Amino acid sequence: MNPTRRKPVVTWALIAVSALVFAYELSLSSEAATVFLARYGVVPAVLTGGGLGVLRSDGGSLGALITPITSLFLHGGGLHLLGNMWFLHVFGDNVEDELGRPQFLLFYLGAGLGAALFQVAVDPSSLVPMVGASGAISGVLAGYVVLHPRAPVLTLVPIPLALFVEVPAFIFIFVWFALQLVYGLLSAGGIGQGGVAWWAHVGGFLVGLLAITLHRKAVAARRA
Repeated sequence: MNPTRRKPVVTWALIAVSALVFAYELSLSSEAATVFLARYGVVPAVLTGGGLGVLRSDGGSLGALITPITSLFLHGGGLHLLGNMWFLHVFGDNVEDELGRPQFLLFYLGAGLGAALFQVAVDPSSLVPMVGASGAISGVLAGYVVLHPRAPVLTLVPIPLALFVEVPAFIFIFVWFALQLVYGLLSAGGIGQGGVAWWAHVGGFLVGLLAITLHRKAVAARRA
């Protein structure tokens, strides 16, 4: 990881909140956990089906508009949580350092929102709840590759032997993004094998790429 000028307080806080919410999930019965994830995860058919101003007791979907944000702090299992938080830990601190704490929080939430809306647009009739921080973290990856394209990233290469090698960030993230596109196409628009919302990853990455590009242009204009 690249050194930073300030402590990544927001990155740590996002990891802590996600861990606490997951601990709460574990405290629920399986039935209650299913209801919890369906209520606060993104269900595309709920967001596109109307009734967003009608009480749920009356058959509406009141409150569903907050799910693109609440879903970022929910996870479907321990490995899901650990994988996402590891990526956020590795890449988030440098992006936070560049943007500043309040701006990084908005960047993270904005990428997550964009990811959710992208997945909803691709598969609007899905009834499968989408949960997890990976859409927002995809935006963080986009920010990192623009800021530190040649930074070394320790990567597991499984072929021909399982070896850890250092590769430049732009190669690691380019390969990662290409895989999201391929798997997204193979999933025919919906959530693919293993319950992964590939198009949310693509959407979060594109939103992050746009946001970090606009940020750098604004910084350059101020310095001119």
